[in-house]
Amino acid sequence: MKVKHIIYTCITLVLGYLIYHRITAPSPGNEKAGGGKNAGKPGGPVAVNGIVVKSEDFTDKLNITGNIVSNEQVAIRSEASGLITNIYFKEGSNVAKGALLIKINDKDLQAQLQKALTMQKLAEEKEYRARILLEKEAVSKEDYDATLADLNALKAETQLIRVQIVKTEIRAPFSGTIGLRSVSVGDYLTPQTDITTLVNVNPAKITFTVPEKYVALIKAKSTVTFTVEGSNEIHKASVYALEPQIDETTRTVELKATAPNNDGRLLPGSFAKVELALKEVKNALFVPTQAVVPLLKGKKVFVCKNGIAKDALIETGARTSNRVQVLSGINAGDTIITTGIMSLKAETPVKVSIN
Repeated sequence: MKVKHIIYTCITLVLGYLIYHRITAPSPGNEKAGGGKNAGKPGGPVAVNGIVVKSEDFTDKLNITGNIVSNEQVAIRSEASGLITNIYFKEGSNVAKGALLIKINDKDLQAQLQKALTMQKLAEEKEYRARILLEKEAVSKEDYDATLADLNALKAETQLIRVQIVKTEIRAPFSGTIGLRSVSVGDYLTPQTDITTLVNVNPAKITFTVPEKYVALIKAKSTVTFTVEGSNEIHKASVYALEPQIDETTRTVELKATAPNNDGRLLPGSFAKVELALKEVKNALFVPTQAVVPLLKGKKVFVCKNGIAKDALIETGARTSNRVQVLSGINAGDTIITTGIMSLKAETPVKVSIN
């Protein structure tokens, strides 16, 4: 039994020695690095990347979404009721202001007008004779006034019939493009019947909303740029109106801008990506987004000074897709560390490669 225990003990010691030797023996790569300058020195500088901060002029912009709407749009309806006798427009065509679009049957009104004109002519002759007799004092003033009142009443009736006849002619209220019609010759129109639509798209209007905190920075005639879905072409528009109150639900203000649309490519209802310039900033300082470390009460970056990483508490401003504006905490010419910052500590020696 003693021999067995001795054998087991020897085996255990040999295995322990082999394991210890395996753990402590240097790897081939480390043997080559052993002659390096900082080998075996845990306090050697950490290799990181960085940038040198430069001041630049910057335009603070707000990216928002909007919609393109027509300059003018109306549903064409009739003021009078009646049968359609003629349609004078082609669907999808351009029409000028005042162009005749629809004609409603007015034969009954024309007959009433002729009757009214005949009665008016007789009343004019009667008034003329009464005026001559009044000058000769052959009739009283009261009789003449009654005759004149009858004439004026007939003139008013004639004018009323003419107005009704005008209503049987439906004309374009403004120049624009006519839409698809929903009626045909022979249909009976009422004031509730939608005939077609008329749209004016030049200039096009863009509607969009901005948060209330930016309202003070926006003025009438401010220029905005925008693109529409399916196109990378950049269009310019000028703000012409701001809603005079803030929406209590969304805390936003609605704005409208106009853009030239001579070729008609900006179609009402299109989705627009709007970029609004808020203010020009001179000598702005920017750092990459990944260089900023969030803190419980603020933000910081690491600044390299004489080969040592230093904390710098900062205040941030505008953001772009990959950069953050720094309002305070650093200066132009500072070297900002951009890599390894999550594991970096203040006062750590660093070796910075400038990008």
